[in-house]
Amino acid sequence: MVVACADSRVDPGTIFAARPGELFVVRNVAAIVPPYEEDGRYHGTSAAVEFAVTSLNVDMILVMGHGLCGGVAACLAAADDRPIGRFIAPWVGLLDGCRDELIAREPNMSSAERQRALEHRGVQQSLDNLTTFPFVAREIDSGRLKLEGAWFSIADGQLHWLDRDRGVFDPVTT
Repeated sequence: MVVACADSRVDPGTIFAARPGELFVVRNVAAIVPPYEEDGRYHGTSAAVEFAVTSLNVDMILVMGHGLCGGVAACLAAADDRPIGRFIAPWVGLLDGCRDELIAREPNMSSAERQRALEHRGVQQSLDNLTTFPFVAREIDSGRLKLEGAWFSIADGQLHWLDRDRGVFDPVTT
């Protein structure tokens, strides 16, 4: 399973040279996986995760963020009291904690550095959120499911893979 951004410049099938049927893909603004909730509301991404894990028995979930992400830019704009969109603002608000921590820790970052750092941190937050789903945690504990993170640089067409131990995205070399 690949959780990717809705941005048309970041097509998982193209990036991974996949044929139809090789990837189960869910795309949304900023490639966000929300935390597990049982509130009776609509949860498109959560439903896709449940289907992938409990029905398709996927062995990996990859969360793939990307450079120049408009959803991440919207989250950063909200920090300056410029929320964007009735539906976009609350959705990207799932990254508010990461954003606020980043700004507090690195107040002198350039806007481009802050954008990229939040793009990376958003992937890590979504990976953390995946572990809050009981059926995901159960499959991870059993060794049947692995979580991975990636970030695609639109500017140079380079895929970066998350080394979770180091918290760093390393360029993938072929």
